[in-house]
Amino acid sequence: MLTLLQDNAPFPRVECALRNPNGLLAVGGDLSPTRLLDAYRHGIFPWFNAEDPILWWSPDPRMVLFPGEARITRSLRKTLHRKRFEVRSDTAFERVMRACTAPRRGQSGTWIHPEMVASYTALHRMGHAHSVETWMDGELAGGLYGVAIGRMFYGESMFSTRPDASKIALVHLAAQLARWNFGMIDCQMSTPHLASMGAREISRGEFVTRLQELINYGDRESPWEFEHDLIA
Repeated sequence: MLTLLQDNAPFPRVECALRNPNGLLAVGGDLSPTRLLDAYRHGIFPWFNAEDPILWWSPDPRMVLFPGEARITRSLRKTLHRKRFEVRSDTAFERVMRACTAPRRGQSGTWIHPEMVASYTALHRMGHAHSVETWMDGELAGGLYGVAIGRMFYGESMFSTRPDASKIALVHLAAQLARWNFGMIDCQMSTPHLASMGAREISRGEFVTRLQELINYGDRESPWEFEHDLIA
């Protein structure tokens, strides 16, 4: 049964999520920093269209990327070795989010609407949300954003206006998080693109078990600063 969240009501256990649609857990509530951080700590994330009520999800299985398992294809490695780009972190968070709102091929709209942008920008100011940006010829060419708690990173969305720009951001994020001893990058839903980058599915039970350990580490100081020798 789908739970209706009212006022400060807690989330139900993730095991209560529907099988169809996979992972739909609750409806309602708000996108306050307190509510969002509580959701992520329990393996729950919001995903809904602007005209719909807030929907909360915890799918099973869960797509994750273990930082040390990021896959660099031969073509991407050639791009990385050319070094015709600069990777930055936390210098253009809201711009990255807004770039991610552009409709994708085969889609007529976006789930990243103004309310989401405002809420995650607030999390960014608090030091919990971060962006990784790929700059080419002085322009923002691609990137991603997500939420970090302890040694857990929850990827939300990525974009690219030039070939490989989002992939460059992702492999640099994975390399840096591996050095910082982060345990997982949550990718939420399975896609061929993420699988090609090394992400794989694990059960929701395993995801939550790992999550409960990782979120208990201290948070890294914000804004994040990436090292410069991440990719050999």
